[in-house]
Amino acid sequence: MSQENIQLPEDLLQEVGRQIAKFPEGMQKSALLSVLHIAQAHFGHLSEPVMDYVARVLHILPIEVYEVATFYSMYDTVPVGKVKLEVCRTGPCMIEGAEKIVSYIENTLGIKDGETTSDGMFTLKTVECLGACGYAPMLQAGEKFHEHLTEAKVDELIEHYRNNPKANYLGL
Repeated sequence: MSQENIQLPEDLLQEVGRQIAKFPEGMQKSALLSVLHIAQAHFGHLSEPVMDYVARVLHILPIEVYEVATFYSMYDTVPVGKVKLEVCRTGPCMIEGAEKIVSYIENTLGIKDGETTSDGMFTLKTVECLGACGYAPMLQAGEKFHEHLTEAKVDELIEHYRNNPKANYLGL
């Protein structure tokens, strides 16, 4: 995707404008997290040209965008599968068997942490706390949490997402 082809559609640019308007004049950088979410949802991931575009839209330096996009695990700077399986790897989830779940997903899908299946359907990613410690072990697929995971539940959700790849978003 060349730099000149990177443009959000008008409806998303209007949403970007609404996000920027939430902050005092001159503080448009404060909308960066929201704008990165919008850009990632539209473009699929935050490539360098996409991050440069976000910087131009917000009138900030590209490095300011890169710093944020590479710091938070919720942003992808490389292409990912249609369904990103983010398994929590912090204390409570590890105690409740997250390591076993990650290993099971790796073996089932034939990929390692950070990899995408050859068909482009699934990406596996271990992440820091997702804030659902009482439901450990858990993973997030798109916008949906899957809790109290077992191997059987993993099989069910993989099958579900194979048949409904967009079902990982709320409202679908």
